Amino acid sequence: MFFSLFLLVLVIVLDQLTKLWVVNSFQLYESLEIISGFFNLTYLTNKGAAFGFLAGVDGAWRHYFFLTLACIALVLLCLAWYRMRKDHPFYGPALALIAGGAVGNVIDRIRLGSVVDFLDFYVAGHHWPAFNVADSAITVGVTLFLLTTILEERQKKNIKE
Repeated sequence: MFFSLFLLVLVIVLDQLTKLWVVNSFQLYESLEIISGFFNLTYLTNKGAAFGFLAGVDGAWRHYFFLTLACIALVLLCLAWYRMRKDHPFYGPALALIAGGAVGNVIDRIRLGSVVDFLDFYVAGHHWPAFNVADSAITVGVTLFLLTTILEERQKKNIKE
């Protein structure tokens, strides 16, 4: 439990510190090339969800919709953690990464009305939408959760045979 809580807090702190640095060091839409043709730091904001989903929709309801959705997700993550933490040692950290990322982005929505994104990658001439530390933690957490679930199911199947 301690490691999961530590991981959750670490993600939130790293996410908020990196966003604070970007907001204080860059103008909105300003970009700094780090690796030519591959990686830039670019200060962007996203009022929508992943990949800008619903970003173009005006109205206060969008803001409250995403806050409500995030709160429901956090409650479900806590319930999942409570139920699954003893099933496999990777479930706790996976859910902590997801929850830490969700909290990091919720803090932005409450504080700024949008999420700060700044990690900007290009691969073989294709641009990937900018993201942040919270998004990265969510992605790693979901991947770890899915891999653990798949391996657990395979192990249960092998035991039954």
